[in-house]
Amino acid sequence: MIFGNAVPILRIFDEAKAREFYIDFLGFEIAWEHRFEPDLPLYLEISKGDCVLHLSEHHGDCCPGAALRIPVNDLQGFHRELLAKQYGYARPGIEEMPWGLDMSVKDPFGNRLTFTDD
Repeated sequence: MIFGNAVPILRIFDEAKAREFYIDFLGFEIAWEHRFEPDLPLYLEISKGDCVLHLSEHHGDCCPGAALRIPVNDLQGFHRELLAKQYGYARPGIEEMPWGLDMSVKDPFGNRLTFTDD
């Protein structure tokens, strides 16, 4: 019996803000997106390397305020990349923790993504 990686579903409320944060700022790529009809909620899969996330506007899928830990093999390089973008809503810092280095950033919907030194 083999288990695969878990794919977290994060609640979003505004497609434009989600794309600005996840695609433009964090550098994820859209794998696919789905709507049952053009005026219905969006559900999409994004990825960056081996990290896969699902973002959903559907209220029954999940609640805002999730917390994720995402390993990164070059946390300091990723940190420099994010700061260079001068994103107006987040300038994350790196914290030294007992287990290593962490960089936390909240998305516009209250979900916290903590990137950790792999």
